[in-house]
Amino acid sequence: MKPAAFSYHRPTSIDAVVELLDRYGFDAKVIAGGQSLAPMMNMRFAQPTQLIDLNAVPNLTGIERRGDRLVVGALTRHHDVAESALVHEACPLLAAAAATVGHYAIRQRGTLGGSLAHADPAAQLPLAAVTLGARIQAIGPRGTREIAAGEFALGTMTTALEPDEIVAAVHFPCRSPAEAHGFELFSRRHGDFAIASCAITATIVHGQFSALRIGIGGVSDVPVSLEFLAESFVGETVSDATCVGIAQRAAATVEPVDDSRISAAYRRELVEALCRRVLARVCNLR
Repeated sequence: MKPAAFSYHRPTSIDAVVELLDRYGFDAKVIAGGQSLAPMMNMRFAQPTQLIDLNAVPNLTGIERRGDRLVVGALTRHHDVAESALVHEACPLLAAAAATVGHYAIRQRGTLGGSLAHADPAAQLPLAAVTLGARIQAIGPRGTREIAAGEFALGTMTTALEPDEIVAAVHFPCRSPAEAHGFELFSRRHGDFAIASCAITATIVHGQFSALRIGIGGVSDVPVSLEFLAESFVGETVSDATCVGIAQRAAATVEPVDDSRISAAYRRELVEALCRRVLARVCNLR
């Protein structure tokens, strides 16, 4: 299929992007890698009359460390995130998540900001952002603001961005020296969207959890951080039994969607299995 007719804009500054968004409002869409928007336009699920290409806008690409934050530009490609030595050092969970996105060609074109703004509940990078407690920098005519990742996705393909705002960068907290991480997803075929996914970071001191983060994706309208559940296990001794208990609690806590293709019960079983598997690896129990 072919997209509906649209006018194409290629601005060379953020101010020009903001002006176009302010002028056209809901009739406009921004595009960077196009790995999500282009197929939707081809199938006419999305029919913007104005398409704004961000690729000529400077300062939206790059990875740098600023104190205890890793700042990744919105137009940074998935492949660059997955392969960056700095990301592997400062925020390895993000690198692990980016490496699982789609196929090689998609990782070469898709962008971090595009994945977050598209807000697919099965996507890997929104899950990593929510799990790590990242902050998303948005720019619009009213200036710059930061949005907590947990408050950014409001529902399936719906975000807290205003119609005249774009994602400029994402700020991730850098890992602590003793922090371990794990990321795993389950899909029908390699490269497909996840039916369920699990992201975990843990710091273990003297055989006990001193910090724990758990994020679950693919099972509901938005990726979820099981913050309160994770905090309840801080101070617990690391063991097979403890990890089984965490996984069972995680499965009981999530509220998976139930549809004709995949039942909620099956998604719960996947959450428990993935959590157990990731925890075993993070805690070095196998």
